[in-house]
Amino acid sequence: MSDGDAELMDAACALLKRVYVEGRHEVVAAMRLADGSIQLGVHVDGSARRSAVCAEGVAAGNAIAHAADGSPMAVVSIVSVLRRAEGTLHIIEPCGVCAELITDYWPEARVWVTAADRLTAVAATELLPAKRLRRW
Repeated sequence: MSDGDAELMDAACALLKRVYVEGRHEVVAAMRLADGSIQLGVHVDGSARRSAVCAEGVAAGNAIAHAADGSPMAVVSIVSVLRRAEGTLHIIEPCGVCAELITDYWPEARVWVTAADRLTAVAATELLPAKRLRRW
């Protein structure tokens, strides 16, 4: 993992440490934009399950809001961190819905995942190999 991506993971872990609430705020996603800035998102759970919002979706909205002209700025790298109740931290891949969202906007983004107990980076398009890319 490059120093920049390690910084991304550190930012996610630091925010997760501050906001963690078991069952409500258990995941933080961090996205590095092309301008070098980091945008974060926190998983927000709700009692009516459809009201839950994944951390990647929140971070994606922040990335779009960050762009001065309102167009989605390129996202270079993404990492999502889950904290379990016992306090352990885990790099996780985006859920299917978030993988769809990420590949809709940033198909070439580098996404960190844990595969075979090893941290590895994949292109966002590798998360959904059969996905048809949407033209906006």
